[in-house]
Amino acid sequence: MEIRNIATFLKVAGTQNFSKAAEQLGYSQSAVTVQIQQLEKELDTQLFERIGKRVYLTEKGQEFVFYANEIMRVTNRALDFSKKNSVPKGTLRIGGVESICTALLPDLILKLHKLCPEIEIVIKSGKTADLLDMAKGNDLDLIFTLDQKICNPEWPCAMQRTEEIIFVTLGKERQEKRKIQIQELVQEPFLLTERGAAYHYELERLLSERDLRISPVLEIGNTETIINLLKRGMGVSFLPEFTVRKELKRGKLRQLDTDLPGVKMYSQLLHYKNKWITPQMQVFIDMVKGEQTH
Repeated sequence: MEIRNIATFLKVAGTQNFSKAAEQLGYSQSAVTVQIQQLEKELDTQLFERIGKRVYLTEKGQEFVFYANEIMRVTNRALDFSKKNSVPKGTLRIGGVESICTALLPDLILKLHKLCPEIEIVIKSGKTADLLDMAKGNDLDLIFTLDQKICNPEWPCAMQRTEEIIFVTLGKERQEKRKIQIQELVQEPFLLTERGAAYHYELERLLSERDLRISPVLEIGNTETIINLLKRGMGVSFLPEFTVRKELKRGKLRQLDTDLPGVKMYSQLLHYKNKWITPQMQVFIDMVKGEQTH
């Protein structure tokens, strides 16, 4: 049983598409088909059902995912055993939601590079559901989410932290601090992240309970753009506190206190079950845990 065929099986299982798997692996589609056929012949069972352009795991195929991950885990461990006393190197693929990639990852990447300069770091941003799919397909080693708490044995959590989501606006206005009624605040021009953000959905849910809604003047995935516009006096936003922490301390932005219940999300560092924790993954995990204690 060839390791290459096992890796191809996991890629097809993750993408549910032979052509996508071939593209990501750098093979021709026919090569991927041959490898899966070889594996099915060795196991004497059908692993996939082919329906149109999509492929689906059979019941036996779903069972084999566990064994395939175990084979790859042990293989990777065997390849890494002689490197335990050396400085980690290789590729580390991290997926993160946009706010994490913008506000938290730059400092972590800089620290990791200084510690282990030979690690090649690949960052991909996306929505939580998409990142989970990519990790299942072994396209990512670790994912950094900001969402409702994910508590699932399929996704071991290396780090978890509660994050506050707050209303913010320009900080230079001389205005007495007071609790603002949400009915009043929703009349302001709002700059919001795209609806893919979990905290955006939670805000809409809380407002709908009061028969209120926000019609934003801008929706954009990039929180850095929103922060720059806020500092120029353009409206109000609803953002994770960690994204605006520096601006709040400097007085460039200020937090608005409302009568709406507080919104909290969880930042979590996750990996897919049975994935072998490579030395470079372990260094990053330890580093993030260390930052959490500070």
